[in-house]
Amino acid sequence: MLVFADGSQAGTLGGGCVEAEVKRRALAVFDRNQPELCAFQLDNDYGWDDGLICGGRMLVLIEPLTAIAQASYYQRLAEQLETGTGCLEAIVFDAEKSGLSAPSSYLLDLGGELLASHSAESRLPALICEGQAEARSKSRPQAIAGVAYLPHRARSRLLIVGGGHVGQAVGSLAAELDFDVWVVDDRAEFVDRARFPQAQRLIHGDVGATLAQLEITPDTYALIVTRGHNHDEEALYHLVDRGACYVGMIGSRRKIRLIFDDLEAQGISPDSLAKVFAPVGIDIGSQTVPEIAVSILAELVAHRNCGGQVPGRPAAFYACDN
Repeated sequence: MLVFADGSQAGTLGGGCVEAEVKRRALAVFDRNQPELCAFQLDNDYGWDDGLICGGRMLVLIEPLTAIAQASYYQRLAEQLETGTGCLEAIVFDAEKSGLSAPSSYLLDLGGELLASHSAESRLPALICEGQAEARSKSRPQAIAGVAYLPHRARSRLLIVGGGHVGQAVGSLAAELDFDVWVVDDRAEFVDRARFPQAQRLIHGDVGATLAQLEITPDTYALIVTRGHNHDEEALYHLVDRGACYVGMIGSRRKIRLIFDDLEAQGISPDSLAKVFAPVGIDIGSQTVPEIAVSILAELVAHRNCGGQVPGRPAAFYACDN
């Protein structure tokens, strides 16, 4: 949460009285120009006015942003976020636990190289070199030995094959969930900007020929939702072994089994097919197109946030569920 000297703010800590108290202390920090680490016990003392019952403890670092070094740090952070290349912040908030000066911040690229810092240290401390490797293996913020590690993922591409009702609903919601949306369809009217106003690319062409030439990266999520069995099979043939981090296909179990059998006959290995998420989506009892889109996006977000796994779903779905 960014607090300005006039009392306005950008962002939130969740609202309520803790946020109000943090904001009050942040305004006081302007006068002292010294950082402050505030501890809050989330009990009735802080919950009397809004029914807060979550419990636990919060440590909040309040840091005045005044130095030129800090400005360059946040400029570089903004660049990483705007370009979608991703990064990792390591913020020292506890000097006693870390043995480092606090507060200090280090910005690393996704390979672990130092991009920027505002710190008394002239190089990346060994503690952070070790901690960032552990933090990088998980996609969620965490604190290790007095250092907060805040991952900012590289933006993932969602390649939607099929611009029909389901593809359109998925594309609209995916853009709000920080996916770069690409849509492929052999019908020009279904890759129209009016249908996909937030898509990065709209590609009209023969499904097989187009996918064969399209760049597929390790950050690509491929979703097959075409209008028919033959197009689904052709799309899966061109995507199943291309290195995408996720390939999913809509359809009934019977249709999927028929497609898998056909592709095995064409030389696609059972191991490759076992990695396909099909039927696609988390089972929420979806009935309508918007509900199907929610089901699919829930699976994509779970896969992205949980290191390539979807909780509750076997990694090789069809290897164990025929």
